[in-house]
Amino acid sequence: MTTSRTSVLTTLAEGIGIALDSLRTSKTRAGLTILGIAIGVMVVMGMSAAVKGINSSFESAISSVGPKTFFVFRYFQGGIQVDNGGRNAPWRHNPPITQDEGRMIAHLPDIRDVIMIEDRNATVQVGDQTEDNVYIAGRGAAWPQVAGGDVTEGRSYTTIEDAASERVVVLNAKLAVRLFGGLDPLDRTLRIMGQQFRVIGVYDPPPNLFGGGNDYIVIMPWVTFHHDMQVPWGWARLAILPTQQATVEDAMDQVTAALRRSRGLRPDQDNTFTLVTQDKILSIWTQLTGVFFVVMIALSGVGLMVGGVGVVAVMMISVTERTREIGVRKALGATQGQILWQFLVEAATLTLIGGAVGMVLGGGLAYAVAHLTPVPARVPPLAILAALGASIVTGVVFGIVPAQRAARMDPVEALRYE
Repeated sequence: MTTSRTSVLTTLAEGIGIALDSLRTSKTRAGLTILGIAIGVMVVMGMSAAVKGINSSFESAISSVGPKTFFVFRYFQGGIQVDNGGRNAPWRHNPPITQDEGRMIAHLPDIRDVIMIEDRNATVQVGDQTEDNVYIAGRGAAWPQVAGGDVTEGRSYTTIEDAASERVVVLNAKLAVRLFGGLDPLDRTLRIMGQQFRVIGVYDPPPNLFGGGNDYIVIMPWVTFHHDMQVPWGWARLAILPTQQATVEDAMDQVTAALRRSRGLRPDQDNTFTLVTQDKILSIWTQLTGVFFVVMIALSGVGLMVGGVGVVAVMMISVTERTREIGVRKALGATQGQILWQFLVEAATLTLIGGAVGMVLGGGLAYAVAHLTPVPARVPPLAILAALGASIVTGVVFGIVPAQRAARMDPVEALRYE
């Protein structure tokens, strides 16, 4: 038992040493093999880090909104809210969500707060300074409780100001600094879509579920937004916060029954609206990133395939160059299994070196993404193990043919080889 184990370890060490010698003597061939594997591993690690970071940000956004908040959409399916199809597009059959429906839902016994939400991107001007692509959100007055966010300076707008379509806004702290520098932004004015608005508050926002990753945010009364922001009619949605005692399921049942009743739907008719929980949003997001992960695997597979082809070429040349050595080893009693094992170790060592290089490059890519973009990319430990494991498997799979050729050589013919 001890002798067998020692033999395996000796062969393993020999294979690694021969692979390192191959790197030194055949730098170009071995380098191309390592490059292909490194690219595949780098793609796996870099994209895994990005997906992990994006998922973490999205989960953080979900939790920051409040675990019980849910939404009512005119149409929502598979993460796609608007289908720009023809007259038979599904969303065209659903009437818009209205403010009257929001008021009706607000009076249900299990509902604490309801707000209307709409949004768009627009240019904000302060004097001669212009900031493009700012996220503009129209929300009902209860938005801090329902959608999350802490007003740190000034105040938010009231229900009366919302109903009266007052031109007042609350800025996130980053935009306030961008537009006004070290000046107090309260009671100062800015222009959006040709209209002048007064700043009444500054707030620290949670991550935004529906506004993308925009750093600059303006929140204004929903009625004001609806009048002044020139958005198509019909795409407002509701954000609903149940009471502390109510469950999300009970609140959703009440909202569903109330909307079906107000819209005159018969029992055999489908809902003309969609209720969406945070769990459903997270599930849809996970499915979307799952597709992204499949694409990632396909791209990395191309790199590993290129590296694998290089392994075959390098190992075939290595077998040919060492034919006499193989003959000598067989003449001295080496078995086919020992020869096969040696060449597989050599192939796996080459691809493992490529995997290690790819791991370093992938880690650098993840670091760059995390520090140069808003994505908090970080490499999951499982991705490191998977990448290194895939590189070793690639070496074994693609090295099997050259290794079998070496193992099956006739020792007499091998010794005669010039």
